[in-house]
This record gives sequence, C-alpha cells and structure tokens, in this order.
Amino acid sequence: MADDYYKTLGVSKNATDAEIKKAYRKLAMKYHPDHAKGDKAAEEKFKKISEAYAVLSDKQKRQEYDTFGSEGFHQRFSKEDIFRGFDINDILREFGFGGGDFFGGQGGGTRFTFGTQSPFGGRGRPQPQQMPGEDMVYELALTLAEAAFGTTKQITIQNQGIPERVTVKIPKGMTTGKKLRLAGKGNPGGFGSPRGDLYIQARLLDDPVFSVEGQDLVTYRELKLSDALLGTTIAVPTLEDKQYNLKIPPGIKNGTRMRLMGYGLPSMKGSKRGDLYVCLHIQIPKNLTREQKELVEKLAETGL
Repeated sequence: MADDYYKTLGVSKNATDAEIKKAYRKLAMKYHPDHAKGDKAAEEKFKKISEAYAVLSDKQKRQEYDTFGSEGFHQRFSKEDIFRGFDINDILREFGFGGGDFFGGQGGGTRFTFGTQSPFGGRGRPQPQQMPGEDMVYELALTLAEAAFGTTKQITIQNQGIPERVTVKIPKGMTTGKKLRLAGKGNPGGFGSPRGDLYIQARLLDDPVFSVEGQDLVTYRELKLSDALLGTTIAVPTLEDKQYNLKIPPGIKNGTRMRLMGYGLPSMKGSKRGDLYVCLHIQIPKNLTREQKELVEKLAETGL
C-alpha cells in the first residue's frame, strides 16, 4: 500500500502551503543523511518525506493526489513524474543546510538531483505511455422530438473546477441509455497527460402522446362501442406533427395494437425506422340513457 503523504509529513489534508513547508523542514533537519550518518532507517525516512513534500508542495501535483488518492496517484505517476521540476538542493539551501556544510561542521554535504533518474532507488518506473485522465459521463435530458430528429445542445462541464461550455451535436435516434463519445473532453490527465473522454448519455423526457419501446412508439386511442362494432376511421398523430388516417375494421377487439410501419424512431446507425403501434381501448359506458338502454335491449333480442 502506498504511503499517505499527509501522514508522512504529519499534517492534515487541509494544511496550508506554509504548514507543509514547516513540517518538511522540521523532519528534513532530523533525518537528513548528513545529520543521521550511517542510519539507514533515517535515510529511508528522508526519502519518504522528500517524496511527500515534492508532491504536496506543488499545487497541480497535490490536486492530482487529492483527486485520485494515494493508490490511484501512484498508478498514474512514476517517481520521475513525482520529482520532475523538484530541486531539493535549492530547497535545502533555503532551509539553511548550505551546499557542503549543513549543520556547522566541515562535512562534504550530500547532493541530490531529481531528473530522469530518481535518487531513491535507481531510475523511475518506466512509463511506456501516458495515462489519460478519467472519462466523464454526462446525463442529458432530451425531448422525444430532439431524440427523433437530432439537435444541438450546449452543456457545461467542470474542467479542474472551471466551467467549460461544450457544444454537443445529438444525432437522430439517440434514446435513453445510448451514449455519444466526445474524445478528449473528460477529466484532465496528470502532468501533461491527455484528457479522458466525455460520454453524453441520453435520458428521454416523458412525452404526453407517445411511449417508447426501443425504436418503436406506442400511442393509445379510445373508441366508442358503436365504432368498434361498425368500424370507423380515426386520426393518429405522428412524430412529424401530422395526422395519419387509420381505418378501424368492424368488430375490433379491446386492446388491439395496430401497427404503422416506419412511423417510429430512426436508428442512430442507418436509415431504418421503428414502427408506431396504436393501442385501442373500447369505451364501455357505465350509465346509459333510457333511449340507449332500450336500443341495447333490442340488440340483445336479436342475439347480439
């Protein structure tokens, strides 16, 4: 398990830059190799506190560490990344150690260089490729018309705490759960690594006329009892805001679904459209007028 840099320096996660610097100075004076000569444990401790300070004293590195946590940070960044741009000699001189005499004696002084080679155990871990930032998923609410015919949307995402406007072109047929990938628009990577990807995930808003079943649409229409018995023609709305004249045959059963081919939603890939199903509900009156009751009784006498 990777060390917790905050615990290594003995500071809280909310510590200021000054508090982090003060904590490192105190520990560096205690564990520096020129002070604890021959003490291997002290030397190892000095390596750990220097690594912790290299990260926590750098604003960007600290943000990456806080974002990904100790384990995630070390999976993404090698020792070379950690110590890049970190000059411990300048820092130790600032603390009063000097170039060759750190504690007032005549010692030769220990010099460190943080470049392509780590002073703490040889070269840094090889990094064959940069690790991009994490992907983001943005749930985008769409009306049925927007999903059916496509649209262009403006969304706002957070890029390192800064709002970023992104233009999203929604293709036809983008229904609930379907995703659109925007390369390089996700979370930023560390130390110059590329950004992850942004995935736009659609969520259809409820529509007052149609329900959605995959690429198919369903709408409900009520029929009078007489129309169900004798047959009729009804107007059915379509996505294009037009009316389709649907012929209802005599004797239609309650709950029948009539299919209009090609009047559903388009596919994101290809030109084939789903179908529109018209679900019929026959109205059965609860209360009859005297005249209606007499007519129904006469129909009953005929065996209907």
